[in-house]
Amino acid sequence: MTSLTLALDAMGGDHGPLVTVPAALQALKSNPSLKIILIGNQADIDPLISHADSTVLNRIERIHTTEIVTMGDRPVHALRTRKNSSMRLALEQVRDGKAAACISAGNTGALMAMSKVLLKTLPGIDRPALVSCLPTVSGKPVYLLDLGANVACDSETLFQFAVMGSVLCEAINKNPTPKVALLNVGIEEIKGNDQVQQAGQILQHTEQLNYIGFVEGDEIYTGNVDVIVCDGFVGNITLKTSEGIAKLLVHQLKRGLNSGFFVRFLSKLISPRIQAVLSKMNPDHYNGASLIGLRGIVVKSHGNADEAAYLQAINLAATEAKRRLPEMINDRLESILLDINS
Repeated sequence: MTSLTLALDAMGGDHGPLVTVPAALQALKSNPSLKIILIGNQADIDPLISHADSTVLNRIERIHTTEIVTMGDRPVHALRTRKNSSMRLALEQVRDGKAAACISAGNTGALMAMSKVLLKTLPGIDRPALVSCLPTVSGKPVYLLDLGANVACDSETLFQFAVMGSVLCEAINKNPTPKVALLNVGIEEIKGNDQVQQAGQILQHTEQLNYIGFVEGDEIYTGNVDVIVCDGFVGNITLKTSEGIAKLLVHQLKRGLNSGFFVRFLSKLISPRIQAVLSKMNPDHYNGASLIGLRGIVVKSHGNADEAAYLQAINLAATEAKRRLPEMINDRLESILLDINS
Protein backbone atom coordinates (compact mmCIF):
# COMPACT_ATOMS: atom_id res chain seq x y z
CA MET A 1 0.00 0.00 0.00
CA THR A 2 1.51 3.34 -1.09
CA SER A 3 1.76 5.80 1.78
CA LEU A 4 0.88 9.48 1.58
CA THR A 5 2.37 12.12 3.89
CA LEU A 6 0.69 15.44 4.72
CA ALA A 7 2.14 18.37 6.68
CA LEU A 8 -0.17 20.17 9.11
CA ASP A 9 0.31 23.64 10.53
CA ALA A 10 -0.98 22.50 13.92
CA MET A 11 -0.96 26.00 15.43
CA GLY A 12 -2.96 27.77 12.71
CA GLY A 13 -6.56 28.95 13.08
CA ASP A 14 -8.68 30.22 15.93
CA HIS A 15 -8.44 26.99 17.93
CA GLY A 16 -5.00 25.66 17.00
CA PRO A 17 -4.10 22.14 18.20
CA LEU A 18 -7.46 21.67 19.93
CA VAL A 19 -8.96 21.25 16.45
CA THR A 20 -6.08 20.38 14.14
CA VAL A 21 -4.71 17.48 16.19
CA PRO A 22 -8.01 15.60 16.80
CA ALA A 23 -8.86 16.06 13.11
CA ALA A 24 -5.47 14.61 12.17
CA LEU A 25 -6.10 11.60 14.41
CA GLN A 26 -9.47 11.03 12.75
CA ALA A 27 -7.86 11.18 9.31
CA LEU A 28 -5.19 8.66 10.34
CA LYS A 29 -7.80 6.28 11.75
CA SER A 30 -9.84 6.29 8.55
CA ASN A 31 -6.88 6.07 6.16
CA PRO A 32 -4.26 3.44 7.09
CA SER A 33 -1.92 4.57 4.29
CA LEU A 34 -1.79 8.16 5.56
CA LYS A 35 1.10 9.71 7.49
CA ILE A 36 0.96 13.16 9.07
CA ILE A 37 3.66 15.59 10.14
CA LEU A 38 2.39 17.82 12.96
CA ILE A 39 4.30 21.10 13.18
CA GLY A 40 3.84 23.15 16.33
CA ASN A 41 4.47 23.39 20.04
CA GLN A 42 4.94 19.84 21.39
CA ALA A 43 3.75 20.95 24.82
CA ASP A 44 0.35 21.62 23.23
CA ILE A 45 0.36 18.68 20.82
CA ASP A 46 1.64 15.76 22.95
CA PRO A 47 -1.26 15.65 25.48
CA LEU A 48 -3.73 15.49 22.59
CA ILE A 49 -2.11 12.43 20.98
CA SER A 50 -1.15 10.55 24.16
CA HIS A 51 -4.32 8.43 24.07
CA ALA A 52 -3.99 7.45 20.41
CA ASP A 53 -3.55 3.84 19.37
CA SER A 54 -0.02 2.75 18.47
CA THR A 55 -1.04 2.09 14.86
CA VAL A 56 -1.91 5.78 14.64
CA LEU A 57 1.02 7.11 16.68
CA ASN A 58 3.47 5.26 14.45
CA ARG A 59 2.27 7.37 11.51
CA ILE A 60 2.74 10.73 13.24
CA GLU A 61 5.90 12.78 13.03
CA ARG A 62 6.27 15.90 15.15
CA ILE A 63 8.35 18.99 14.42
CA HIS A 64 8.62 21.31 17.39
CA THR A 65 8.37 25.08 17.15
CA THR A 66 6.92 27.75 19.38
CA GLU A 67 6.75 30.40 16.67
CA ILE A 68 3.43 31.04 14.94
CA VAL A 69 2.01 33.35 12.29
CA THR A 70 -0.69 35.45 13.93
CA MET A 71 -3.86 36.56 12.18
CA GLY A 72 -2.64 40.15 12.55
CA ASP A 73 0.69 39.59 10.81
CA ARG A 74 1.06 41.35 7.49
CA PRO A 75 2.06 38.93 4.71
CA VAL A 76 5.43 40.60 4.01
CA HIS A 77 6.24 40.78 7.72
CA ALA A 78 5.36 37.11 8.19
CA LEU A 79 7.46 36.14 5.18
CA ARG A 80 10.51 38.00 6.44
CA THR A 81 10.35 37.34 10.17
CA ARG A 82 8.37 34.12 10.82
CA LYS A 83 11.01 31.79 9.40
CA ASN A 84 10.60 29.21 12.16
CA SER A 85 6.81 29.39 12.30
CA SER A 86 4.60 26.32 12.12
CA MET A 87 3.12 27.59 8.84
CA ARG A 88 6.47 28.07 7.13
CA LEU A 89 7.91 24.78 8.39
CA ALA A 90 4.83 22.95 7.08
CA LEU A 91 5.31 24.49 3.65
CA GLU A 92 9.00 23.60 3.72
CA GLN A 93 8.06 19.93 4.15
CA VAL A 94 6.26 20.14 0.79
CA ARG A 95 9.09 22.10 -0.83
CA ASP A 96 11.66 19.54 0.32
CA GLY A 97 9.58 16.57 -0.87
CA LYS A 98 8.93 15.26 2.64
CA ALA A 99 5.16 15.83 2.37
CA ALA A 100 2.76 15.75 -0.57
CA ALA A 101 0.59 18.62 0.70
CA CYS A 102 0.27 21.26 3.42
CA ILE A 103 -2.87 22.18 5.35
CA SER A 104 -3.19 25.40 7.36
CA ALA A 105 -6.02 27.34 8.97
CA GLY A 106 -3.78 30.34 9.57
CA ASN A 107 -3.41 33.81 8.09
CA THR A 108 -4.48 33.62 4.42
CA GLY A 109 -2.27 36.45 3.19
CA ALA A 110 0.80 35.02 4.91
CA LEU A 111 0.05 31.54 3.59
CA MET A 112 -0.25 32.95 0.07
CA ALA A 113 3.02 34.89 0.32
CA MET A 114 5.00 32.03 1.84
CA SER A 115 3.59 29.48 -0.59
CA LYS A 116 4.49 31.56 -3.62
CA VAL A 117 8.07 32.11 -2.42
CA LEU A 118 8.76 28.60 -1.11
CA LEU A 119 6.87 26.46 -3.64
CA LYS A 120 6.93 28.76 -6.69
CA THR A 121 4.21 28.96 -9.31
CA LEU A 122 3.87 26.55 -12.21
CA PRO A 123 5.27 27.61 -15.60
CA GLY A 124 2.77 29.91 -17.31
CA ILE A 125 0.99 30.80 -14.04
CA ASP A 126 1.47 34.34 -12.75
CA ARG A 127 -0.48 34.06 -9.49
CA PRO A 128 -1.90 31.22 -7.40
CA ALA A 129 -5.66 31.31 -6.82
CA LEU A 130 -7.84 30.24 -3.92
CA VAL A 131 -10.65 27.95 -5.04
CA SER A 132 -13.37 26.10 -3.18
CA CYS A 133 -16.58 24.28 -4.05
CA LEU A 134 -20.10 25.41 -3.19
CA PRO A 135 -23.34 23.39 -3.11
CA THR A 136 -25.93 23.69 -5.88
CA VAL A 137 -29.56 22.68 -6.33
CA SER A 138 -28.50 19.97 -8.77
CA GLY A 139 -26.45 18.24 -6.09
CA LYS A 140 -23.09 18.62 -7.83
CA PRO A 141 -20.67 21.26 -6.53
CA VAL A 142 -19.57 24.37 -8.38
CA TYR A 143 -15.97 25.60 -8.09
CA LEU A 144 -15.50 29.33 -7.51
CA LEU A 145 -12.17 31.14 -7.91
CA ASP A 146 -10.48 33.38 -6.91
CA LEU A 147 -11.72 33.67 -3.33
CA GLY A 148 -9.47 36.50 -2.18
CA ALA A 149 -5.85 35.69 -2.92
CA ASN A 150 -5.78 38.23 -5.77
CA VAL A 151 -7.99 41.26 -5.27
CA ALA A 152 -7.28 42.73 -8.72
CA CYS A 153 -6.74 40.56 -11.82
CA ASP A 154 -6.06 41.28 -15.48
CA SER A 155 -7.59 39.27 -18.31
CA GLU A 156 -4.61 36.91 -18.63
CA THR A 157 -4.83 36.04 -14.94
CA LEU A 158 -8.56 35.32 -15.23
CA PHE A 159 -7.79 33.07 -18.20
CA GLN A 160 -5.22 31.17 -16.12
CA PHE A 161 -7.78 30.80 -13.32
CA ALA A 162 -10.23 29.30 -15.82
CA VAL A 163 -7.68 26.70 -16.92
CA MET A 164 -6.76 25.78 -13.34
CA GLY A 165 -10.38 25.59 -12.22
CA SER A 166 -11.29 23.37 -15.13
CA VAL A 167 -8.43 20.95 -14.40
CA LEU A 168 -9.34 20.90 -10.69
CA CYS A 169 -12.92 19.95 -11.53
CA GLU A 170 -11.67 17.23 -13.88
CA ALA A 171 -9.35 15.84 -11.19
CA ILE A 172 -11.68 15.94 -8.18
CA ASN A 173 -15.07 15.32 -9.83
CA LYS A 174 -13.75 13.25 -12.76
CA ASN A 175 -15.68 15.49 -15.12
CA PRO A 176 -13.96 15.38 -18.55
CA THR A 177 -15.62 18.55 -19.91
CA PRO A 178 -16.52 20.91 -17.05
CA LYS A 179 -18.52 23.99 -18.03
CA VAL A 180 -16.51 27.15 -17.33
CA ALA A 181 -17.99 30.65 -17.04
CA LEU A 182 -16.94 34.16 -16.04
CA LEU A 183 -18.92 35.86 -13.25
CA ASN A 184 -20.27 39.15 -14.59
CA VAL A 185 -22.96 41.79 -14.11
CA GLY A 186 -24.85 40.45 -17.13
CA ILE A 187 -24.73 37.68 -19.68
CA GLU A 188 -24.54 39.99 -22.71
CA GLU A 189 -21.16 40.35 -24.43
CA ILE A 190 -21.16 44.13 -23.93
CA LYS A 191 -21.50 43.83 -20.13
CA GLY A 192 -18.66 43.95 -17.61
CA ASN A 193 -15.33 45.71 -17.20
CA ASP A 194 -12.45 45.51 -19.67
CA GLN A 195 -10.68 42.68 -17.83
CA VAL A 196 -13.72 40.40 -17.86
CA GLN A 197 -14.56 41.18 -21.49
CA GLN A 198 -10.97 40.56 -22.63
CA ALA A 199 -10.80 37.31 -20.64
CA GLY A 200 -14.02 36.22 -22.33
CA GLN A 201 -12.47 36.87 -25.76
CA ILE A 202 -9.45 34.71 -24.90
CA LEU A 203 -11.59 31.90 -23.54
CA GLN A 204 -13.88 31.91 -26.59
CA HIS A 205 -10.86 30.97 -28.69
CA THR A 206 -9.58 28.29 -26.32
CA GLU A 207 -10.93 25.06 -27.79
CA GLN A 208 -9.61 22.83 -25.00
CA LEU A 209 -11.89 24.51 -22.46
CA ASN A 210 -15.67 24.17 -22.37
CA TYR A 211 -16.28 27.90 -21.96
CA ILE A 212 -19.96 28.86 -21.97
CA GLY A 213 -19.74 32.65 -21.51
CA PHE A 214 -20.82 35.04 -18.76
CA VAL A 215 -23.06 34.18 -15.80
CA GLU A 216 -24.66 36.39 -13.18
CA GLY A 217 -24.64 35.79 -9.44
CA ASP A 218 -28.02 34.06 -9.43
CA GLU A 219 -26.53 31.26 -11.57
CA ILE A 220 -23.91 30.23 -9.01
CA TYR A 221 -26.11 27.73 -7.18
CA THR A 222 -28.12 26.31 -10.08
CA GLY A 223 -25.63 23.58 -10.97
CA ASN A 224 -25.68 24.64 -14.63
CA VAL A 225 -21.99 25.61 -14.45
CA ASP A 226 -19.06 23.65 -13.01
CA VAL A 227 -16.41 26.38 -12.69
CA ILE A 228 -17.03 30.10 -12.16
CA VAL A 229 -14.14 32.56 -12.47
CA CYS A 230 -13.79 36.04 -11.00
CA ASP A 231 -11.20 38.22 -9.30
CA GLY A 232 -10.49 37.82 -5.60
CA PHE A 233 -12.39 40.94 -4.57
CA VAL A 234 -15.64 39.71 -6.10
CA GLY A 235 -15.01 36.08 -5.12
CA ASN A 236 -14.34 36.78 -1.46
CA ILE A 237 -17.44 38.93 -1.07
CA THR A 238 -19.51 36.29 -2.89
CA LEU A 239 -18.20 33.52 -0.63
CA LYS A 240 -18.68 35.42 2.64
CA THR A 241 -22.17 36.56 1.60
CA SER A 242 -23.09 32.97 0.71
CA GLU A 243 -21.86 31.72 4.08
CA GLY A 244 -23.86 34.41 5.84
CA ILE A 245 -27.04 33.52 3.95
CA ALA A 246 -26.52 29.82 4.69
CA LYS A 247 -26.19 30.53 8.41
CA LEU A 248 -29.28 32.75 8.30
CA LEU A 249 -31.33 30.01 6.61
CA VAL A 250 -30.15 27.38 9.10
CA HIS A 251 -31.01 29.71 11.99
CA GLN A 252 -34.45 30.53 10.58
CA LEU A 253 -35.20 26.86 9.90
CA LYS A 254 -34.24 25.81 13.41
CA ARG A 255 -36.27 28.67 14.85
CA GLY A 256 -39.29 27.74 12.76
CA LEU A 257 -39.10 24.09 13.84
CA ASN A 258 -39.36 25.14 17.48
CA SER A 259 -42.28 27.53 17.06
CA GLY A 260 -45.00 25.30 18.49
CA PHE A 261 -45.82 21.90 19.95
CA PHE A 262 -47.24 20.40 16.74
CA VAL A 263 -44.29 21.65 14.64
CA ARG A 264 -41.80 20.32 17.21
CA PHE A 265 -43.57 16.95 17.15
CA LEU A 266 -43.40 16.78 13.35
CA SER A 267 -39.76 17.90 13.33
CA LYS A 268 -38.84 14.96 15.57
CA LEU A 269 -40.47 12.55 13.12
CA ILE A 270 -38.46 13.89 10.21
CA SER A 271 -35.34 14.76 12.21
CA PRO A 272 -32.88 12.66 10.11
CA ARG A 273 -34.03 14.39 6.93
CA ILE A 274 -33.80 17.81 8.56
CA GLN A 275 -30.27 17.09 9.77
CA ALA A 276 -29.27 16.02 6.26
CA VAL A 277 -30.57 19.29 4.82
CA LEU A 278 -28.86 21.35 7.50
CA SER A 279 -25.61 19.51 6.90
CA LYS A 280 -25.68 20.35 3.19
CA MET A 281 -26.33 24.02 4.00
CA ASN A 282 -23.53 24.21 6.57
CA PRO A 283 -20.46 25.98 5.10
CA ASP A 284 -18.19 23.71 7.18
CA HIS A 285 -19.30 20.79 5.00
CA TYR A 286 -17.34 22.42 2.16
CA ASN A 287 -14.34 23.56 4.21
CA GLY A 288 -11.01 23.66 2.45
CA ALA A 289 -9.91 26.13 -0.22
CA SER A 290 -7.13 24.99 -2.52
CA LEU A 291 -4.29 27.38 -3.34
CA ILE A 292 -3.79 26.18 -6.91
CA GLY A 293 -1.19 27.20 -9.48
CA LEU A 294 1.75 26.24 -7.26
CA ARG A 295 4.30 23.47 -7.75
CA GLY A 296 2.99 21.90 -4.54
CA ILE A 297 -0.39 21.36 -2.89
CA VAL A 298 -1.63 23.81 -0.25
CA VAL A 299 -5.11 23.70 1.31
CA LYS A 300 -6.44 26.58 3.39
CA SER A 301 -8.99 25.75 6.09
CA HIS A 302 -11.41 28.23 7.63
CA GLY A 303 -9.78 29.84 10.65
CA ASN A 304 -12.77 29.01 12.84
CA ALA A 305 -13.20 25.45 11.55
CA ASP A 306 -14.20 22.76 14.03
CA GLU A 307 -12.80 19.22 14.02
CA ALA A 308 -15.21 17.91 11.37
CA ALA A 309 -14.60 20.89 9.09
CA TYR A 310 -10.82 20.65 9.42
CA LEU A 311 -11.04 16.95 8.59
CA GLN A 312 -12.70 17.96 5.31
CA ALA A 313 -9.65 20.08 4.50
CA ILE A 314 -7.28 17.19 5.27
CA ASN A 315 -9.29 14.84 3.05
CA LEU A 316 -9.27 17.40 0.23
CA ALA A 317 -5.47 17.71 0.43
CA ALA A 318 -5.12 13.93 0.34
CA THR A 319 -7.37 13.67 -2.73
CA GLU A 320 -5.45 16.36 -4.62
CA ALA A 321 -2.14 14.71 -3.74
CA LYS A 322 -3.30 11.29 -4.91
CA ARG A 323 -4.42 12.75 -8.23
CA ARG A 324 -1.24 14.82 -8.63
CA LEU A 325 -3.14 18.05 -9.23
CA PRO A 326 -0.14 20.37 -9.90
CA GLU A 327 1.14 18.03 -12.62
CA MET A 328 -2.34 17.88 -14.20
CA ILE A 329 -2.63 21.68 -14.27
CA ASN A 330 0.89 22.05 -15.66
CA ASP A 331 0.28 19.53 -18.47
CA ARG A 332 -3.06 21.04 -19.47
CA LEU A 333 -1.82 24.63 -19.40
CA GLU A 334 1.22 23.67 -21.46
CA SER A 335 -1.03 22.01 -24.04
CA ILE A 336 -3.44 24.95 -24.20
CA LEU A 337 -0.69 27.57 -24.53
CA LEU A 338 0.90 25.49 -27.30
CA ASP A 339 -2.41 25.50 -29.19
CA ILE A 340 -2.86 29.27 -28.73
CA ASN A 341 0.65 30.08 -29.90
CA SER A 342 0.63 27.70 -32.88
